[in-house]
Amino acid sequence: MENRDSEIFDLRGGVLGSVTPQSSPEEAFQNITLRPILKLQNDLFVQVFINYAIKQKNVYFALTVDKKMNYIENSIQRDIKFRNLLKGMIIGFFTVNEFQEYIKNSSNLNKRMMNLLIERLKSQIQLIEME
Repeated sequence: MENRDSEIFDLRGGVLGSVTPQSSPEEAFQNITLRPILKLQNDLFVQVFINYAIKQKNVYFALTVDKKMNYIENSIQRDIKFRNLLKGMIIGFFTVNEFQEYIKNSSNLNKRMMNLLIERLKSQIQLIEME
């Protein structure tokens, strides 16, 4: 198990954002765990979203930029199966200790996780085009 955890840390890279003694536990978890995972998985998230949009009758690709932003947000917030898929892609890169920390406050951390992912996808809207 220690081997898996150290390999995950090496794969994810370092902390993204600042963690100070004044940081809340959720903020520390976000910068130590969530941000590096989201960065690592970024290309996969983009491809998963493209696949999702195609399976949803390609509606996304004909929308204006503002409506695409809303589509990204709504699809992640309202489609529970899709949200759970994305959540699983993130949780799969937790160490055992991080998972134990996550389950103590999963509701707040899920909100942070999804908000970070939504913002990440919105900021890369040019990459989300049908192949």
